[in-house]
Amino acid sequence: STNLNFLVESMLDEFGKDIRLLRDPTRGGMASVLCEIADDMNLGIRLREGDLPMNKQVAAACEMLGLDPLFVASEGIFLAFVHPDSADDILQLMNNHEKGGGAAIIGEVESSHPGRVVMESRIGGKRMVTPLLGEQLPRIC
Repeated sequence: STNLNFLVESMLDEFGKDIRLLRDPTRGGMASVLCEIADDMNLGIRLREGDLPMNKQVAAACEMLGLDPLFVASEGIFLAFVHPDSADDILQLMNNHEKGGGAAIIGEVESSHPGRVVMESRIGGKRMVTPLLGEQLPRIC
């Protein structure tokens, strides 16, 4: 976990009018938060799997335990919904900040598939990302 308030302050100071929403995905992970936002806004969210920044050790641990990393608590990060015209500039600011390294544009909000999150896989397929029901349990072998 890390303190992100100075990064957020820098973003708001420079791009406040273009920042639409900031969310902490600690509880429920990124997928749960995105499903909630898509449902609340009645808009679709399209994610690109290949653009999701993921620590290799986390990916390996999730694979070994049979956990979906999209639903794993993600401390020390936040999801930022920003105006598309400013997205690249905001990303540059984030990645140049000491607490923002590894930030990435992972998808878009769109009017198609309202209330749903769709993930584009690395090989070109698409799948719905649905909210986690209950707790994610590790695989027992």
